[in-house]
Amino acid sequence: MKQRTPWTATLVAALALTAAGCGSASGPGNSSGGSSDKLVVWDWKSGDAKAAGYVQKAKADFAKKHPGVNVEFVAQPFDQYYTLLGAAIQSGKGPDVILFNGGGQIRDRADALAPLDSYVADDKQRLAGWDAFTKDGKIFAEPVTLQGHPIYYNKDLYQKAGLNPDAPARTWDDFVKNCGAVTQKTGARCFSLGNKEGIGIQFWLSALGSAVLTPQEYDDWIAGKRNWSSPDVKKIFELWKQAGDSGLNTDGANSTAMFNDAFAAFNSGKAANIIGLMSDVGHWKDFAEFLTPEKVGVMQAPLVNPAAKPSLAYDGGIGYAVAKWTKDPKVASDLVRSLTSTDALKAFYLDGGAIASDTTIDTAEGGPAVKTIVSAVKTGKPALHVALSSKTIDLMGRLSQQLLSGSITVDEVLQQLAASDTTG
Repeated sequence: MKQRTPWTATLVAALALTAAGCGSASGPGNSSGGSSDKLVVWDWKSGDAKAAGYVQKAKADFAKKHPGVNVEFVAQPFDQYYTLLGAAIQSGKGPDVILFNGGGQIRDRADALAPLDSYVADDKQRLAGWDAFTKDGKIFAEPVTLQGHPIYYNKDLYQKAGLNPDAPARTWDDFVKNCGAVTQKTGARCFSLGNKEGIGIQFWLSALGSAVLTPQEYDDWIAGKRNWSSPDVKKIFELWKQAGDSGLNTDGANSTAMFNDAFAAFNSGKAANIIGLMSDVGHWKDFAEFLTPEKVGVMQAPLVNPAAKPSLAYDGGIGYAVAKWTKDPKVASDLVRSLTSTDALKAFYLDGGAIASDTTIDTAEGGPAVKTIVSAVKTGKPALHVALSSKTIDLMGRLSQQLLSGSITVDEVLQQLAASDTTG
């Protein structure tokens, strides 16, 4: 694990009491207690109505293999999730199976997890997105979804502005010109942006990065050889600031929550474009419910650097891991495999619109937007922000807010991120 501040017994107890008063949240004490006939799962998805069919299918699959083992899902609030999980890890007890975001969140906590390589070999070919849940050559979770950052656009607004809704701009300069036409004709802004949580910059970096960095710079970044003083890296953050300064974004980005206020603004026609997700909120299915499927467009990142090669940024999105303290890792791993079974993931796709990790699921009936996304996956690359540690991601979020407010320069931001990336 990365360095973490020690948790005092008082703080752990306080977190447990706090969690007890937060709806379905449960503190570190909610665990299977090493029981051989019960497994406890922590996540932030199982309480969602759109995930009900997914959970039901997964539990049914697991019951066939282990009919005497009960499974309890504890849906935690996402804004407290990793804090509660940190307390559980420090106490050395908690849930048996744990949901993680891919990337830094799971890699920073890999020491608390059981490697799954010996249990999941039969799933390697069927599922995609493994790299986001791997550290030092070991697999620590099975991917449930693929997560990426397409640029969605409202075809209706483009048409009202006199633009061809089926031919979005291919370069950044043309994209900005089109945004100006949309604003002039409809009053809608270019981007719907929510950065209250500091998440907007993650979407920006990963969605636009392949249109700015050269392919070699991109591959080096993912491999951990990041040059924060590169002019191309600097350009990504300059564009972030310029978009805010020139009024391309919806008002009050730093006070607007990405989840779900920014998405709601896009759905209501307040902006022509949004960098969203491909799974399983703020995505093609959600937008189609408001705009209709035919009006939801997906565009390639507009080219900034002629030497760049735009591609869809995606990784394993969320995945289930096994805590190292669980009594029987094999049984817990069987539950993870049930949570990534084809029937369960198909239900997650159909009910919630998740782009599942299972490459055998047919998405042909999903509509034009999902068709474009799935096609782009074939040439996609890992998301730039997922390669960063959670410490550096958190810092980037805070600094991005300061960039939008004008209280820091791009050079100062890059210096701080370089230092964090080196020590984090």
